[in-house]
Amino acid sequence: MSGNTFGTIFRVTTFGESHGAGLGAVVDGCPAGLEIDINRIQEALNRRRPGASADGKLNAAVTARKEADQVEILSGVFEGVSEGTPIAMVIRNTSQKSKDYSNLAETFRPGHADFTFSEKYGNRDYRGGGRSSGRETAARVAAGAIARLFLEKSGIKITAYTLRAAGISCKKVDFSQIELNSLRACDEEAAKLMEERIAELRSQGNSAGGIIECVVEGVPAGLGEPVFDKLDAELAKAVLSIGAVKGIEFGAGFEAADLTGSQNNDKMRSSGSSVQFETNNAGGILGGMSNGNTIVFRAAVKPVPSIFQTQKTVTAKDGKFENSDLLIEGRHDICICPRVVPVVEAMTAIVVADMMLRNRAAKM
Repeated sequence: MSGNTFGTIFRVTTFGESHGAGLGAVVDGCPAGLEIDINRIQEALNRRRPGASADGKLNAAVTARKEADQVEILSGVFEGVSEGTPIAMVIRNTSQKSKDYSNLAETFRPGHADFTFSEKYGNRDYRGGGRSSGRETAARVAAGAIARLFLEKSGIKITAYTLRAAGISCKKVDFSQIELNSLRACDEEAAKLMEERIAELRSQGNSAGGIIECVVEGVPAGLGEPVFDKLDAELAKAVLSIGAVKGIEFGAGFEAADLTGSQNNDKMRSSGSSVQFETNNAGGILGGMSNGNTIVFRAAVKPVPSIFQTQKTVTAKDGKFENSDLLIEGRHDICICPRVVPVVEAMTAIVVADMMLRNRAAKM
């Protein structure tokens, strides 16, 4: 299997499966001399792990699977400082219940990668999806935490949050509310309505999707390569590589299709030593490069495919497919949005860190 590495200078390789011994990441290209606080990495993992809730209470949106997600640093860090060599991290799996998936050895789950994995490789790890499981994102979050430590040195801040879930949208954006509700929504009133709707869907054995918005502040102008490695193209690849994400838009996004040029163009003014934009329809990126404005994008998250209802599918037997019905067992999320938030932040940090390092070679 190829395609397990992301980045050009700041390169991240992830490994492991949902029900294997563990999973992890190797970060190559992290500059030497960066203080690596393992507690910061653990804090990031705690936000993504199964069973996590912002207020410490039972979260109706997420799976009941409990994983400590305790990170171990195996190499690349000496006395709390990066050595410039590959940083390897591992997270052990401790709460697998593989027997919950025994009925999936020959049957494909609708909405999952079971069928496509089987067609591509001829075999698959049916225990939770193996490499295609959302649990793989724990490794990304660990790597992203290191990228954020690097970006903080330049004053760059990344904030993602649930903007819409279960058909309910936030009416305001208040960063102070994100970690105070179980959906990681930016509007406390909308969060309550989301929680009620998701609890209702759980009782029906169903699931929900949503929209994650991400804001990146403090990015200098000029990050991104203007042809194939545009900043928005790299961010799109990073975010779309998250299994649950099915779409992405920057700034005005698809609404720009209905605007005129005079409406869509972000007017520029000078304060003498800097340039400001009156609007941000471009989402902080022009010609594939950051323009110094706040970077803003939104990602569409599909409904969780593992629902507690009988679904029509097929079973593979003796080289042939047969129609069958499937009731999925196990512990599953109802709405993945609150757990996708830290993953979006991590992948964004990896891209921006990589572009920051690439920019060091752009000019004298």
